[in-house]
Amino acid sequence: MRTMTRRVLLGAAAGAAAVVATPAATRSGGPPRRGVTTFVMVTGANGSAAGDAELTLRGHRTVGVELPGHGVFSGQFRRSYQAPQDLAALATEPSPMAGVTLDDYAAATVAVLRRAARLGPVILWGGSMGGATVNRVANEVPGLISRLVYSSAFCCVDLPTMGDYLQTPEAAGTLILELGGASLADPAVIGATRTNFRTDDPAVLAKMKEALCADATEAEFMSILNASHPDESTQVPLADARGHKDTWGTIPRTYIRHTRDRMIPLPLQDRFIAEADRLTPRNKFDVRSVATSHAADQAGWAASVEILDDLARR
Repeated sequence: MRTMTRRVLLGAAAGAAAVVATPAATRSGGPPRRGVTTFVMVTGANGSAAGDAELTLRGHRTVGVELPGHGVFSGQFRRSYQAPQDLAALATEPSPMAGVTLDDYAAATVAVLRRAARLGPVILWGGSMGGATVNRVANEVPGLISRLVYSSAFCCVDLPTMGDYLQTPEAAGTLILELGGASLADPAVIGATRTNFRTDDPAVLAKMKEALCADATEAEFMSILNASHPDESTQVPLADARGHKDTWGTIPRTYIRHTRDRMIPLPLQDRFIAEADRLTPRNKFDVRSVATSHAADQAGWAASVEILDDLARR
């Protein structure tokens, strides 16, 4: 089993019921905007596209963005990844994520946003690495978005990339390097990072749980692993993802702090908030906090849903 370099591993870590229609959305040529909010949700690294049943039952629309290289038919879940695993093959088989960029993630998200904005207000949600996509999209189509929500997510402002932020003093406590034991391949060979979320190594699993979701039950932890894609882009975490004052900075925004996060430590989350507020002092973050780890457990996500429901009803 090969290990990742520190640079690649740091990069890989790195997801108003009655709002007046914006001019950009009105010009889309679609049907009149209605009063139901759509949550467009951008997953973090290795995540799966998903909406949320509880938010839907509360009267909102939810849709997960299928990011390029992800999804049921992406080719990530190969025969060699099944049990018994063929580790030799996994170390060399090319990844469908090879060459996928942050531009690709942004384009996929904008396509979903354009459709959703024809039906009503849109709240764009990003978790973890998904925050980089949120920033890029907000720079491109600010008129389609009613609010941005960052759920313990990267929000680059002063520094260009997620990799840059992971090397700041505020990131000193991150446990991202603890995921290195689950690495399956050399990124230079397969064109991506590849993580073995199906490992049965007790030591590796213990480190992954501590880093990702220390508060979760064993059942919750296993569910998180089994919803994860093994491959992720090496380019996205190293791409410029800064929010721009005149576009991204004009959109109301909320930051949901995960106070027990060991991947994006709380000081780093607070740095994102402080930098953004300095850039746009007249449009500061609405800050909320949830006592959960990086990957929220059931109780942590339930608390987040309460926040999202409140935001949609403003």
